[in-house]
Amino acid sequence: MKLKFLGTGTSQGVPVIGCTCEVCTSENPKDNRLRSSVMVTTDEYRKILIDCGPDFRQQMLTHKENHIDVALLTHEHNDHVIGLDDMRPLIFKTGKDMPLYCYSRVGNEVKKRFPYAFADEKYPGAPAFELHEIENKPFTAADTEITPVEVVHFKITAFGYRFKDLAYITDAGFISDTEKEKLKDLDVLIINCIRKFDPHPAHFILPDAIHLFEELKPKKMFLTHLSHHFGLHDVEDKQLPPGMHLAYDGLELNF
Repeated sequence: MKLKFLGTGTSQGVPVIGCTCEVCTSENPKDNRLRSSVMVTTDEYRKILIDCGPDFRQQMLTHKENHIDVALLTHEHNDHVIGLDDMRPLIFKTGKDMPLYCYSRVGNEVKKRFPYAFADEKYPGAPAFELHEIENKPFTAADTEITPVEVVHFKITAFGYRFKDLAYITDAGFISDTEKEKLKDLDVLIINCIRKFDPHPAHFILPDAIHLFEELKPKKMFLTHLSHHFGLHDVEDKQLPPGMHLAYDGLELNF
């Protein structure tokens, strides 16, 4: 299987509009971060998208992706769902509703934000989604076994997802001991890390990520959902503990 980072930035993206800091003005492509999303490609070449934010169209074109079998949503914040309308060309191409796997709460939010996609009489150009409500237990999508990992993101719960020996978690500030059991014996743990210092009410910061790395002992950890406050990629990546790395848009991992 393969995971490709389509985006590794926060809800504002990097560069941030109007910001002239060294990260936002960097000419290194690794410092340009679209909103967080990944594409998982299975051994049978099934495509599983995790989250569909406002940069979805740009991400698909940039990374030459032209197909999605299913989409998993971590939670309902706009930087993770508001790009769903841009799935229309993929839906029109197959003639099938796009399967979305998420909490029932998230599914309800999708219906509110895209009511035309669920209307009894649809506009001919409207997208069409097939909602699958999932709970905190393993499920199968695109012929792939997936284990949700429930995390806390400020005052709501969100799902991370484990595939084989890789887990992807974004938008988390707390993981219970029960859910941490699902994150043991990993080859790769991908975790959100919004900045190096200054605790955040909804996201992990670098000391939190290092603590999780030492506690869970994955073979490798990649940090995503990085803000411009984290610093320059080529500087900060070298300062991380051995086995920890900054993810960047376009990075591909085989697992």
